[in-house]
Amino acid sequence: MNFRNKLAGASLAVVAALTFSACSSGGTDPAATDTAGGASGDATYRVAYIARAQVDSFAAWLANEITAEAENYPDITLDVFDGQADDEIQNTMIENAIANKYDAIIVQANNGVAQTPYIEQSVAANIVTITTNPRVPDIAGASSVDASPYDQGAVVAQLALEQVPQDAKVVVLNGPGGNFHSTERRNAWQAEFFDKRPDVEIVAEDVANWNKDEALAKMEDWTLAYPQIDAIISMNDNMAAGALEAVKGDDKFAGILAYAVDGTPEAVLLIKEGLMTATTLQNAAELAQLNLKTVHDLLTGIETEVNVDIGNPLITSDNVDEYVKLYTDSGQIN
Repeated sequence: MNFRNKLAGASLAVVAALTFSACSSGGTDPAATDTAGGASGDATYRVAYIARAQVDSFAAWLANEITAEAENYPDITLDVFDGQADDEIQNTMIENAIANKYDAIIVQANNGVAQTPYIEQSVAANIVTITTNPRVPDIAGASSVDASPYDQGAVVAQLALEQVPQDAKVVVLNGPGGNFHSTERRNAWQAEFFDKRPDVEIVAEDVANWNKDEALAKMEDWTLAYPQIDAIISMNDNMAAGALEAVKGDDKFAGILAYAVDGTPEAVLLIKEGLMTATTLQNAAELAQLNLKTVHDLLTGIETEVNVDIGNPLITSDNVDEYVKLYTDSGQIN
């Protein structure tokens, strides 16, 4: 099997499959949704899902899974909105969803600090409010569905302890400032790897905002500035994939290690091809199932507050075939 060709096909399939859609209006702004009478058909509850960014492959996967899962709840109609990785856009969307009297708002924050006052407004308006991927902490009355970002980072960091060579030089790619997942994954790397491996030197570290193109550009600069880079430490798969793209075909970096988080289809195929070293799965389907169950339980009064995490299995060359099969069976890899 030619996995380089398969990766290209998978990337196209993911782009096609993970285009944002909405179960109902499909609009880009909650203010554009009709408030009269709520949802169409027999649905009782109107739910707004405000996603981080369509260009983020994991966020797109999660939005698609949430859209699909909502179809299992006939009393829920769901609208999905693209926050475009822009705090001002996300904050405006939350305000508009409040004004538009949605029964529930699920927020995938771009920057938890920036979104906190607006999420608090949703709670104050007696709207069922959930934060997810990442959880936004310390908001009284809000619920959350997430994974433990510290554990996600720790799993791959602990593996790297055994694999990164002595006196290695590494680069680090971070997500947006103020993002709970980026911060906690980086904290895990510090405590579980860098503090235990003082021989390892970070030659460059920067924010690439979960973005593949930004990571590619930074890695291109770093490869010119630093003749030795032994490992890429990335807080998500998308940035790791961009960094690997920058060194593809360069014999000087042929043995470079790469660690990330999310377990996206692209990352799984990169591991299968021997280009990425390891990632940990953040299962968007599981997150979607828990989000819809949680919002339904809260709306129907079964629960008053929910805070729950999914697991974080490690993916390496040893077990990658089961994840290739998982994505093939779900249609995300052709």
